[in-house]
Amino acid sequence: MDKRLKIGHIDPDFYKMLSDIDTHIAGSGPTVSQLDLLKIRASQLNGCAYCIQSHTKDARAHGEAEKRIYALDAWEESPYFSDEERALLALTEEVTLIREKRVSDDTYQQAIALFGEQLTAQLIMAIISINAWNRIGITTRMTPI
Repeated sequence: MDKRLKIGHIDPDFYKMLSDIDTHIAGSGPTVSQLDLLKIRASQLNGCAYCIQSHTKDARAHGEAEKRIYALDAWEESPYFSDEERALLALTEEVTLIREKRVSDDTYQQAIALFGEQLTAQLIMAIISINAWNRIGITTRMTPI
């Protein structure tokens, strides 16, 4: 495997800006559990090994149950997620796979109904942020530790 760029070393200001977005999101409305779930699920969909490992480790440290982490890839069939979490995971999938699915009116309206406009906006930004990190991790072949 060829050695790839370490963008954080080449342009630390860029990394800081992305990190600042995450810091802002974490300090706004979403819960730690919501952020953990959407980060893991988006990372699974994108196939970012580095981010999957990083965010599952974080989720465990935050008290997330192993069975829920394992079930994320099949959340639609799993009994372990609440209606709000299902709405969050549907939104995460549709934003992440935007070219394939778009964000359906049903998913969007359900998010607004359950979370309100402000939290829905914050969740969308969190999904966009993890997708940016996934693309960095995959493109530069960041290695899980």
